[in-house]
Amino acid sequence: MAVGAFPIAKLLYLGVRQLSKPVANRLKAGALRSDFFKTYVCLPPGQIYHWVEMRTKMRIMGFRGSTIKPLNEEAAAELGAELLGEAIIFIVGGGCMILEYSRQAANSKRKEEELSHTIGSLQTQIGELALNTETLDARLREVNRLLLSLPPPGLAPSPPATTQLPVSDPATTLASSSVDPSQK
Repeated sequence: MAVGAFPIAKLLYLGVRQLSKPVANRLKAGALRSDFFKTYVCLPPGQIYHWVEMRTKMRIMGFRGSTIKPLNEEAAAELGAELLGEAIIFIVGGGCMILEYSRQAANSKRKEEELSHTIGSLQTQIGELALNTETLDARLREVNRLLLSLPPPGLAPSPPATTQLPVSDPATTLASSSVDPSQK
C-alpha cells in the first residue's frame, strides 16, 4: 500500500471540524453567561442579523417602508451566540481547507521539482549521448577512409617498400669500429 494512498490528513481535518462543534457550543454557553460577551460580542451581531433578515423578508413580501422592531436582549444574545458558534465552526472548517490546499500545493511543487530534475538529468544524458555519437561517427569515418585506401581483395598486394642498409666490407667495419692504440 502506497504511503499517500490513505488520506490521513483529510481524516485529521474532519476530526478537527467535528471537535470544533462542542467547543463552539461551550463558547456559546460561556458567552451567554458572561455579561461582557453577552453585551458586546453576542448582542450587536444578533440585532444586525435580525434587522438584515427582517428587512430582506419585508422587501420580498412587498413591504417597503415598514420599520423593524429590534429583538429583546435575551433573544438577540441567543441569536448572536448561535452566530458566534457557527462562525467558529466556519473558521475552523476554512482553516482546515486552507491547510489542505497548502499541503496539496507543497506536494504539487515537490512533484514539479522532481520532474524538472528528471528532465534536466535526461537532457544531460542526451547531450552526453550526442557527444558519444559524434565521436563514434568520426571513428567510423576514419575506419572507412582506411578501408578505402587498401587495395581490392582480388589483387596481389605490392611488396612493401623496404629500406636496405648499405652492405659494407666486414674488414673495414671492424677496422673502423676498433680503437686506434695510439689514442689510448
